Amino acid sequence: MEAITIPTDTFKVGFIGAGKMAESIARGVVQSSVLPPHRILTAVHSNPSRGTVFESFGVKLLPHSNAVVEDSDVVILSVKPQVVKDVVLQLKPKFSKKKLLVSVAAGVKLKDLQEWAGHTRFIRVMPNTPSAVGEAATVMSMGGSATEEDGELIAKLFGAVGKVWRADEKLFDAITGLSGSGPAYIFLAIEALADGGVAAGLPRELALGLASQTVLGAASMVVKTGKHPGQLKDDVASPGGTTIAGIHELEKSGFRGILMNAVVAAAKRGKELSPS
Repeated sequence: MEAITIPTDTFKVGFIGAGKMAESIARGVVQSSVLPPHRILTAVHSNPSRGTVFESFGVKLLPHSNAVVEDSDVVILSVKPQVVKDVVLQLKPKFSKKKLLVSVAAGVKLKDLQEWAGHTRFIRVMPNTPSAVGEAATVMSMGGSATEEDGELIAKLFGAVGKVWRADEKLFDAITGLSGSGPAYIFLAIEALADGGVAAGLPRELALGLASQTVLGAASMVVKTGKHPGQLKDDVASPGGTTIAGIHELEKSGFRGILMNAVVAAAKRGKELSPS
């Protein structure tokens, strides 16, 4: 049966789960004017303060998750991976063919989600924690009967909190290792750069500020100039200068290999944790 087109000018989005990720997405959608807050719904949470947070920027609170599903065109499952099966099975009677289902539960495959829901109009989305500041790296994969229009709609929603790519689901373990776990690697690098600054004589606050802004600026140069990172590195490393001396130390310690190994190790662990 052909999917019913979701009305782009009136559709409502319902969040099942009112945690930090759901908050980041909902807040970004409102702040970027992708949707007005009255078209975003979630249910009363076991922790009342979560409901208060959503209400603070205009999201409508409903008494239970069944009501959220009934009143939504797009249902975003934003619950912990270990409970997503129970949640989907509980809500299954409410999943009509006209609804688009979206999961942001880490490690839970589309084939399982579709089987539990009895519904193949599904999109699996993997954002990362910088969604909290509108700078997510998000990847999405389309389910069996999700349409191109469905994909465009979800890309627009998640585009409110960062950049969105589309990829085959078989790549999601590697994506977990890179963009999913990657922010933690960069936090570690920022902390280490700041520690280096302190060791060289800088006050802690100044060192951390410089380290953070340097990483932000370098990433922006890669994105905005379109130049290969190796070329940008060469541009700043003058012959016999300070930068090449620092790079030499990084290379002696296997810096690039360590980062590559971290991504591969996290991807491998993600595969181990994900049900086959």
